[in-house]
Amino acid sequence: MSQDRIAAHFQSSLDGLTKAAQSADLRATTHAIARTVADALKAGNKLLLIGNGGSAADAQHIAAEIVGRYKQERPGWAAIALTTDTSALTAIANDYGFEQIFARQVQGLAKRGDVLFALTTSGRSPNILAALKVARDLGVTTVGFTGTKGESMRAACDHLFVAPTDDTPVIQQVHMMAMHAICDEVEQALIAATKAK
Repeated sequence: MSQDRIAAHFQSSLDGLTKAAQSADLRATTHAIARTVADALKAGNKLLLIGNGGSAADAQHIAAEIVGRYKQERPGWAAIALTTDTSALTAIANDYGFEQIFARQVQGLAKRGDVLFALTTSGRSPNILAALKVARDLGVTTVGFTGTKGESMRAACDHLFVAPTDDTPVIQQVHMMAMHAICDEVEQALIAATKAK
């Protein structure tokens, strides 16, 4: 009898999401990240996002939620996915090497008070680690999203969200769940702050 791979994937995804949802530590980390982003945006700063492959797509997705809207009508806020400018990406890769594609953009675009979301399922992507170092040097708040094999990122991050799995697609699903929750929390906080003025 052949294994039902679709059912297996559904179950694996459910297990990863359930473990994350039941983790008090992950909920606390997610709340802390949401507060950090809300405070930065409220102060007129911006959110920068980086990632490779599927994580690049996730970075773009979340930037769109912040600039456009998540669920509520409200002003647009500043968020930039550093994965989208093909001229910058190819020029930097050509002139400085692929490891510098995000670090160079962070150096040029980020300022103290901004927040950097760094997505890497392995926690070992050299271009992500290089960007985190530059961000730290600039006084940017660094937020990492990784899986269970990425704990080594902790030293480079002010906040680290570790999805409770080492299965890449499930890590990405857990990251998206957490980042959507962050978008919701940020939106509510900033709308409430605007009404209070």
